[in-house]
Amino acid sequence: MSQRLRIYFTGVGGQGTLTATTLLARTALDQDLEVVSGEVHGMSQRGGVVESSLLIGGWMSPTIYHGEADILLGFEPLETLRALPYLAPGGFVLSSSEFVPPLSVSMGRERLPELSAIEDAVRKVAGKYWFLPMQTLGRKAGAVQSGNTALLGALCAAGVMPFGPEALREAIRKHLPDTAEVNLRALELGVGAIR
Repeated sequence: MSQRLRIYFTGVGGQGTLTATTLLARTALDQDLEVVSGEVHGMSQRGGVVESSLLIGGWMSPTIYHGEADILLGFEPLETLRALPYLAPGGFVLSSSEFVPPLSVSMGRERLPELSAIEDAVRKVAGKYWFLPMQTLGRKAGAVQSGNTALLGALCAAGVMPFGPEALREAIRKHLPDTAEVNLRALELGVGAIR
């Protein structure tokens, strides 16, 4: 586990990508780690791409360039594929395995790639990777939106962060008190899915 990490988040509007970034940043701050974070989001309210970054350990800028991310956290598999150039060779990928079809696919103009093709592309770059059913885990916890917390729970359990699931549990209780119950269930489902 490195104390110095560059994490690239990607998803689509409504999945809680920015909420997850903020929660993980607060978790790191609660562990007395230095944090820099940034976000880029276009048509997020209409299901568009949402990207954010979190750098832990003394970075001066939130910018992550191609080939620099130690961790790629994808809340949607097609967005994971699109963001793959940001991953450093041998980096860690944690992605949802469940698609949120873009409008062009919903209208029948384009087709989604097979998940196996995305996994093959990830395998060529990543040193280690996991695909988890984020939406299913969220529903099982009590709210599909908590799937983002399930992915964070899996991330903290994977041994690639400078803290584990307990730090995330405490951060949820502290920073998300109104939704703590469902998010704590989601966290446990994410931890269980990766172990």
